[in-house]
Amino acid sequence: MIIVDAHQHFWDPTRDDYGWLTPSNVQLYRKFGPENLSPLLAEAGAACTVLIQAAASEEETKYLFSIAAGHKFVGGVVGWVDFEADDVERRIAALVTLSGGRLKGLRPMIQDIADDSWLAQSKLDPAFRAMTQHGLSFDALVAPRHLSLLRDRLLMHPDLRSVLDHGGKPDIAGDGLDSWAADLERLARDTHVYCKLSGLLTQAAPRAGAAALSDFVAHIFRCFGSERVMWGSDWPVLTMSATYSAWLEIARTLVNRHAAGSEQAVFRENAVRFYNLDEPEQGQSTRPIEQAS
Repeated sequence: MIIVDAHQHFWDPTRDDYGWLTPSNVQLYRKFGPENLSPLLAEAGAACTVLIQAAASEEETKYLFSIAAGHKFVGGVVGWVDFEADDVERRIAALVTLSGGRLKGLRPMIQDIADDSWLAQSKLDPAFRAMTQHGLSFDALVAPRHLSLLRDRLLMHPDLRSVLDHGGKPDIAGDGLDSWAADLERLARDTHVYCKLSGLLTQAAPRAGAAALSDFVAHIFRCFGSERVMWGSDWPVLTMSATYSAWLEIARTLVNRHAAGSEQAVFRENAVRFYNLDEPEQGQSTRPIEQAS
């Protein structure tokens, strides 16, 4: 089966625009690039990825465009823009043009914003309208406390394609099923939002496996159905909890348990449709694109 990884990152700390990434985070405070991920993709049978921003910086988004231009396996980029900027519509249009078709969506880092009611600001309306106008998607990086406001925001933009990153980041280690489940169900019922089966291991206790995640994943499939769930690795954040292959195997076990028969949809088709990706080919190379001299 050809796999699409709907959520992965690259970063280089020497760029100095990752506010959350500090030397104290020993495991993640180093460069992670295509040369590190490519062999893992080849081993897993993943032919295509969606490259997600990791810094609140348009410069980082441009950096990701340059990586995508040189690596065919990067099917698209989800970037960042200042949603509160007075000229946000111009900024989004400029990024769309600069990307040469590689920009698939935008992601504000809502989980890191001090104001929990940030999504309710009317000042954000032009940014959301511009995303719809340009056919871009919205990646929602939120915590459970944001789910109700996310629902309200998405109801204002019914034509906007949107996806919930990491299942809304439930507190799996703290047995936070009840505090997350009702708001997730309401969000899924009232909007067209998709959900990423990603980032869950880092919400669980160390060395957690399928058993620890099972009730949470079951609820995700109950809420969204198999047609609105897509798998992502969240690599290299994933490396804090497991290897790429280990998480893929856990996810396969859980999908087979809670949505049997939907493997093609969850591990490829939904991401291709949602992000408007080119259909990946069997054996597609993960090597850099050769540049003409």
